Parts: sequence; C-alpha cells; structure tokens
Amino acid sequence: MTTTASTKVIRSLYTIAGEIKKDWKANTKDGKIYFGAVPYLDAMQSLDGINDKYGYDSGKSIVSNFLANASTWRGDKAKEIKKELNAMLK
Repeated sequence: MTTTASTKVIRSLYTIAGEIKKDWKANTKDGKIYFGAVPYLDAMQSLDGINDKYGYDSGKSIVSNFLANASTWRGDKAKEIKKELNAMLK
C-alpha cells in the first residue's frame, strides 16, 4: 500500500483481486465469476500496482480489460471497487 499527499490509501491490485473473487462468488447464484473476467482477475492477483507489468501487458490494460468484462458483477461492493479501479486508471 502507498499513500498520497492527501493520505488516501491506494490498495494493491492483488488485495483488490482477492476481495473481488470473494464477493463475486458469494453474490452469484452459481458461485462463478464471468469467464471473460477470469484471466484479468488472475493477472491482477500478481500485480501490486497499476504501473506493474504482467508479461507484455501493462497493469492499466489488465485493469481496463477486467472492467470491460465485469458488467455482470453487481452490488454495493462491486460499485465501490469498480470506482476505485477507475480512479487508478486516471
């Protein structure tokens, strides 16, 4: 975790990915994560920050692609984390 001048804590992507997996599985009827989001979520579990690399892919592209495939993940926690990830992309 790092802090900015405004003391806002930026969580690691691997921490966020773990929270996403837990919430997504708990809040679906079949307990499964949408298959299109899985590879990006798995990659996020290997990243600390948005500027890290996963193979040839940037953390930014992984987070962007995850968000593009996460439309079926819904609820308060989903909204909160998607907002957090979008803020990291800016």
